Amino acid sequence: MLELIKYIVEQFAEDKAHVDYLVEETEETITVTVLLADSDMGKVIGKQGKIAKALRTLVRAATPKDSKKYIVEIKERPEEA
Repeated sequence: MLELIKYIVEQFAEDKAHVDYLVEETEETITVTVLLADSDMGKVIGKQGKIAKALRTLVRAATPKDSKKYIVEIKERPEEA
């Protein structure tokens, strides 16, 4: 599933070198946090969040019914000092 998320995000992100993926797994869910550069936030989220919503819908549809639930979060990458 992570490969699907990476593929979709990289279609919209221009600064691909500064995209990171954090995966946290619990008993019931797998949370994938996408960390983006500030300049890519709008491109990946889309107008009124349409691209982000479509990404979440695709992940939900591709997840098998007996599998853990995937949660996709999109956040701005923290500034490096």
